[in-house]
This record gives sequence, structure tokens and C-alpha cells, in this order.
Amino acid sequence: MSGALRRWADDPLIRSVNALGITQITAWGTSYYCLGVLAKPIAADTGWAISSIFLGFSVSLVVMGVMSTWVGRQIDRLGARAVMSIGTVIVSAGLLGLSQVGDLVGYFVAWAVIGVGMRCCLYDAAFAALVQAVPSRGRAAISYLTLYGAYASTVFWVIGHYLDTAYGWRGTLMIFAVVNLAVCLPLNWLGLSRREAATDSPAIRTETKPAVRSPEGPTLQGRRRVIGIALFALIMSLNGFVFGVVSLQLVPLLEAAGLAGATAVWVASLKGHGQFGGRLVEIFFAKNLKAMTVARIALGVLPPALVVLMLARGELWLLVAFTLLLGASQGVVTIVRGAVPLALFGTEGYGAVLGLIATPILLVNAFSPALFAVIVDQVGWVTALNALLGCSVVTWLAIELMSRWYERARQA
Repeated sequence: MSGALRRWADDPLIRSVNALGITQITAWGTSYYCLGVLAKPIAADTGWAISSIFLGFSVSLVVMGVMSTWVGRQIDRLGARAVMSIGTVIVSAGLLGLSQVGDLVGYFVAWAVIGVGMRCCLYDAAFAALVQAVPSRGRAAISYLTLYGAYASTVFWVIGHYLDTAYGWRGTLMIFAVVNLAVCLPLNWLGLSRREAATDSPAIRTETKPAVRSPEGPTLQGRRRVIGIALFALIMSLNGFVFGVVSLQLVPLLEAAGLAGATAVWVASLKGHGQFGGRLVEIFFAKNLKAMTVARIALGVLPPALVVLMLARGELWLLVAFTLLLGASQGVVTIVRGAVPLALFGTEGYGAVLGLIATPILLVNAFSPALFAVIVDQVGWVTALNALLGCSVVTWLAIELMSRWYERARQA
């Protein structure tokens, strides 16, 4: 029994998923989501406008987008283990710098540094790391990993709130920097120290290459590969506009739909449960479905969810249903971002492919909340919601058309 347990613990999938699961919760919670609880304390202490504070976060997303393809290539060249470990050190340095800023210029520079680190150690890098560690089980590993991340914001918003009460926002950021070095750095390095045996033997790798490249069939090559990458990047960017807005504006959306402030916050917190539930359904009930089919379902859920929001008119149960559906869709789409490229394009150059796809998504995420705010200011919530709904419908239609194109391309 002890021997079987040891073999289970030494399985590269078990080892890498559990290690990266902890690092992803920590990295996302201490960097990407930290302003969710620290923005108001920073504003109160410095006198800076909330819009300026969140502009720093937008700067980090722009930096992530600009350098995304380059980081992806480094992951393929150097290995995700090295890149993610370096990224953790950079995030820690950025958080430490952020805790010491005295003016907005320094604040924006610190967020730019954090953006470099986040691109090197968040999901896109972690997905590539899992595919390098267990290429034959890449999709399953990605699905398992995302279960950890569902509650990153919930966990660290609570931790951040109590740390801010005890030590202030500067002290909280310093603690976050230390936590990244103490927790994420060793786990990124040790958790990715083993790979599947098949990747260690050139003979085995040659014999099993078609299966490893994509268990769903032949991958796209040549011109079709370029078209496929462009189409999927466009679709994920359209979807990114909706989720970029919702991630920062869910509470205002619920308030505009008729909920009071405290109730809106409580309902918004249910999104994490929806994400976790959606990912569980994908793991247990959709594991035998093609990645493209899962993408069609996940993106197809979003338009009905937004219709529910528009029809709710303050009805609590309808708004709860909307939030859970939204969370489920977003949770599975996170898996789709890693699984569909793996199925369509294979493991070869996977890091660079994810980098290419992530570039427009990150840039859209950086500017979508501000653009949506302008739409609300100019034409009101109803028209703004119609714009979100229209974007989600176009995204769903686009993935349906791409699915049909993909099947024809594979058969050609």
C-alpha cells in the first residue's frame, strides 16, 4: 500500500497539479485580485482617485499583453519551471515596490513590474507547464488545476481585509511579497521537477508523438494552424470583453438590476461557487467530450445568463441564478483557453501559441471596464447591458462557425 501511495504521490500529474494549485491561488490572490480589497485603503491613505488606482491594474494588463508572445516563446525554450519561478520573484519585487510608493508614477511602474511577473506565473504559464509535465494528460491536468483557482479572490479578499486592518495596506503588500517567495517559489520549482516518462525517451517520444500532440485527432498545420489561432484569439477576445466588464462591475450590475448594496455583494460572491461547480461538471461529465464541444457549451451559456439578468427586475432568485450561470461559464471558459489550443494545435510550441492568443485577450481586459463605463455614462445601463448581450451572442455564433470550419479543415 505504501508503495502504491508513493507511486501516486510521484505521478507528475498529481505532483504538478497540487503544487501549481497552491501557487495559483496564492499568486492570483496576492497580485491580480489584491485591489479588490486594498483599493479603498490605498485611496483613503494617499488621496488618489479610485480610477487612478485601478488604472495601475490596467497598466499591468497592458504589459502582460505586450510581452505575452515573448514569454510564451521563453516557456517553450527555457521550460515553464524556470519562467514561472522567475515570474514569482518578479511579482514579489513588484509587490514590495508597490508597498513603498509615494506618487502615482511610482505606483504605475510597480504595477508594470507586477504585470511582467503575472504573465510569467499565472494561468497561461501554468497551463503550458502542465502540458510540458504531462503532455498525454494535459487537458485533464488543466481542468484539475482550475478547481484550485475558483476561490482565489474569495480567500485572499478575506485574508487581505484582516491583514489591512492589522498592518495597513502597505504592510499587507509586504506580507504578500514574502508569501510569494516562501510559498510559490519553492512549489513552482519542486512541483515541476518531474515529467512523464514518455517525454524523457526520444524513442518513445517519436513512437507516441501523434497521441501526445492531441488525443482528439490530427492537429492543424500550416495555413490552417495560423487561421485557427487567429480565429480562437478573436473569439476569446470577444468573450474577454464581457468577462473583463463583469469581473470588475458585477456588484454595480446587480445593483442596477435592483439589489441593495449588501445583498448585491453577497450575490456577487456566489460567482466563485458557480466557477467551481462548472469546473466540476466539466471534469466529471464532459471529460469525454471534445474540447471544442465544451467551448461551444460554455460560451452558449452566457447569452441566456445575461437575458436572465435583464429580466430579473430585482428578483433575488433570478439574480442568484444569473450569477451562478455566469460563474459556471467563466469557470469552464478558463479551461477552454488551455484545452482548445492543445486539441487544435498540439503540444509543439504550445507556450508560444498560448502567448499569441493571450495578447489580444489581455489588452481587451485592460480597456473593457473603462469602455463599458463610458457606455453606461453616455446611454445608460439598459443599452450597456444590450451591448454585453450582443457581444456574448456574437461570441457564441463565432465559436459555432469555427467549430464547423475546424471539422472541415481536419477532414480536408
